[in-house]
Amino acid sequence: MRRPARQAVTRRGKARRQVPSGKAFIKSSFNNTIVTITDPSGNTLCWASGGTNDFSGSRKGTPFAAQLAAQSAARRAQEYGMQRVDVFVKGSGSGRETAVRALQAAGLEVRHVKDVSPQPHNGCRPKKRPRV
Repeated sequence: MRRPARQAVTRRGKARRQVPSGKAFIKSSFNNTIVTITDPSGNTLCWASGGTNDFSGSRKGTPFAAQLAAQSAARRAQEYGMQRVDVFVKGSGSGRETAVRALQAAGLEVRHVKDVSPQPHNGCRPKKRPRV
């Protein structure tokens, strides 16, 4: 006896919630730049980094990798209906300014930019200066 043919099961995609404004956190170190976009209460919607854009090793820390990471995160955020972001920048890497400009160029309205880099009150001994 033949088995009845299985019907293809089609799933309807879950409707994404619409978030018109949110926060963008840019963590820029010397080795990588990570861009995280959240809703106003801090729940992560999407993120991207130099490594997720097929950069590896020392190329992850370049301004170009930061630019592509910010563009990628902005595109994903716009799928949620994101239009305005408040940007919080942390760290002293080379990609911090480039990432903010890339968010603006991708079509997100940047309301304000705030530097939230941790400042020690003379805590740990800093890393040695690199020899060039």
